[in-house]
Formats: sequence, structure tokens, C-alpha cells
Amino acid sequence: MTGSIEQGASQTRGSTHILHFLVRLPRPMEAVWPVLSTPEGLAGWFTEAELLEPRLGGEVSLRGLGSGQVTAWDVDRVAEYTVEGGGRIRFHLERDGEDGSALRFTHEFRGGVESEDRWRTRFERLIDSLEA
Repeated sequence: MTGSIEQGASQTRGSTHILHFLVRLPRPMEAVWPVLSTPEGLAGWFTEAELLEPRLGGEVSLRGLGSGQVTAWDVDRVAEYTVEGGGRIRFHLERDGEDGSALRFTHEFRGGVESEDRWRTRFERLIDSLEA
């Protein structure tokens, strides 16, 4: 299985922007979870997590995005980080066949800093790191 990024969807509600992606990953959930839920994993494809307490209500600080809290945490399935200035970033993993995973991604934010293209580039790095 190779990874793929389905067309992203973008919505705007007032001053809030919401991006959605479905990313098919070439590895099982157990192999993908650490790249979404650990400082080392996030740094490999997204951004450095200067602080990450892996639990609901834990503190998180993502370089270039801001500091905040872990606002959803379901081990091996859901990691959601809400950071001041960076909005809400949600990773939801599901099984996709015997050897793959599907990542349902949502980023809700204010302002125009993020874009579909920027997230697509990040997801390409994520897929490349998992295919290596």
C-alpha cells in the first residue's frame, strides 16, 4: 500500500477557517500513532513540539503555532491540540485495510496563516517518512 492524500475541503464560518483532509497511510495505526502523539514524531514531519503532555488536559507547545492544551486524547486513535494563535488541530486515526491507516484531519483556525497547500506538503512528508 502506498499513501495518498484525498482532496482537502475548506470552509469558512465568520472569521474561522476549517480544513479537512483524509490521508491514507501505508502503515498500521500502531506505527502511525507515535508520529502524531510524540514530540519526536511530530518533529519528523510537522513541527517541533517543545512541550507535549500526552493526556487530556495536558500542556502542549508547538513551534510556530503557539501553546495550549491537549483537548482530546484517545490513545492510538485521537490526538487534538488547541493552541493560542494556531487553533485546533485534530488527528483521528482509523484502520484502513489490513496494513494501512486512514487519518481524518481537521484544522480549525482564525486568520489566513495556514492553507491546504501547506498541509498537503506536510502530509507528503508524513507519507514519505512512513514509506521509508
